[in-house]
Amino acid sequence: MDITIAESTVEGTAQAPPSKSYTHRAVLAAGYADGAVVHDPLVSADTKATMRAVEAYGGSVSLAEDESTVEVTGFDGRPGTPDDVIDCANSGTTMRLVTATAALQDNLAVLTGDGSLRSRPQGPLLDAIGQLNGDAESTRRNGQAPLVVGGGVDGGAVEIPGDVSSQYITALLMAGAVSPDGVDIDLTTELKSSPYVDITLEVLADFGVDAEKTDNGFTVEGGQSYTPAGGDYNVPGDFSSMSYLLAAGALAAEDGLRVTSAFPSAQGDAAIVDILDRMGADLDWDEDKGEITVSQSDLTGIEVGVEDTPDLLPTIATLGAAADGVTRITDAEHVRYKETDRVSAMAEELTKMGAEVEEHQDELFVYGADSDLVGTTVEGRADHRIIMSLAVAGLVADGETTVTGAEHVDVSFPDFFDVLDSLGAAVER
Repeated sequence: MDITIAESTVEGTAQAPPSKSYTHRAVLAAGYADGAVVHDPLVSADTKATMRAVEAYGGSVSLAEDESTVEVTGFDGRPGTPDDVIDCANSGTTMRLVTATAALQDNLAVLTGDGSLRSRPQGPLLDAIGQLNGDAESTRRNGQAPLVVGGGVDGGAVEIPGDVSSQYITALLMAGAVSPDGVDIDLTTELKSSPYVDITLEVLADFGVDAEKTDNGFTVEGGQSYTPAGGDYNVPGDFSSMSYLLAAGALAAEDGLRVTSAFPSAQGDAAIVDILDRMGADLDWDEDKGEITVSQSDLTGIEVGVEDTPDLLPTIATLGAAADGVTRITDAEHVRYKETDRVSAMAEELTKMGAEVEEHQDELFVYGADSDLVGTTVEGRADHRIIMSLAVAGLVADGETTVTGAEHVDVSFPDFFDVLDSLGAAVER
């Protein structure tokens, strides 16, 4: 599906979608538990992959007709051997988190995904499972899916790099809590995307599981039970997805845009609020009400490190293309290993739209003062974050911008274009 966005303004109120990161963790935590009801989940292609994985390990998942709750009957810390291959589709979070689950069962589980997911690195997690005396192999012996994992690990100590994916740490902590001996994680490099591990620790605590940071990494005791208070868990709003709405407001909301469900949490991508403020956006965040109001503003380029907030790079690049001066995005190499190489993708697609962009291995420079955005056809790269960021750029580009493959927003923000349309954007399907 292609979507065409014409230069237009937005106004009104939009509710932030529920957090994808929290939903993944909550659904899997409910699977590790005897069961739980997850309220206000994000129901998307990615989170459905995690729901299917919970069922593959012996749990059951019931989604309310209005998608307001997911009722999970869990496997109570003892995953069974799946009857079939676990298809994680395009969800890297699913694959990494449930790969560690596979290591807990005695036999072998096979995990795979689509072409993009089968190109993403899993080697450090496979190696960590091997250190725990589990069986963990890449069928192509290249550290990429399809994966074959099992062995009934008891726990122990692992060394693992922290600069490839924080999801490895999350996977080991979540599985380690129900292993007999627990898991001690020694990071051999600096941890990238550390706020995502903070999210994990927060969700674990809400499910009654104790895990903590150490001088060298993280530790979780074994033999714990996942027991959320009252059997319920509430998913907060998602700041990664919210970033596109806030960017749209800062670029095109002449009369202001109000975003709700913006309550503070451990999400690192809440940094978008500070980034917009530093760029000069007219913005106010009422944290008690969970409301952010933002209006069209004259923005100025800044330097932003995305070491801990890789998912914000596409949004920041779009803002930089419409701002005065230079926006320099640093600490970005790990952003190349997402659904697509997002550094190159944004550089190439914004250039098609008339932006002046300079790409380096670890950095992206966007010269807003030298950019004059013009509508054209751009490729969504089958990446939800690229698609939404380019759509926002289309709001301020002269003429019409067509984004290809727009259906992939289903991964994290299924009704994104419906929301844009409701806010007054000129959207043509």
